[in-house]
Amino acid sequence: MLGYILRGGVFRCFSMSAGYARIARREIDAVYADEALVALDPPVSCAALLAQQLGASELHTTMAAGFAGGIGLSGGACGALGAAIWLIGLAELAGGGKLDWHSPAFMEAVDRLLQHSAGEFECAAIVGRKFENVHDHAAYLRDGGCARIIEALAAR
Repeated sequence: MLGYILRGGVFRCFSMSAGYARIARREIDAVYADEALVALDPPVSCAALLAQQLGASELHTTMAAGFAGGIGLSGGACGALGAAIWLIGLAELAGGGKLDWHSPAFMEAVDRLLQHSAGEFECAAIVGRKFENVHDHAAYLRDGGCARIIEALAAR
């Protein structure tokens, strides 16, 4: 994990999650372009759902949403794990600590994911596919997809 971070992986993750904002904006524009507004039923994002369960603010929950579906719906690294690590880091910094990528809290989150994902980190490998869009991801979550992973990552 440290090698990933040192090679700029964190910056790539946030850049990819920003792509989710563009996807979400297109979805919003499409809904408003329709005569009949149809809103998505929650949950819409695995990462946002996890953030809610961890007690994150509405702002942080919204920010975490971009990690969904493997960081910005790319199928890459597990978005729920990304949200968990980000929120753990925020809590450590707020408590006056420093970011330590080998901290027990980070390592425990990674271990909990691996126990419930057959040792996989990539969203597409965990769920067996990439999500087509926000609606596809939301439907997967509503049908119970990743519930065990989200529950495990929310446990502290």
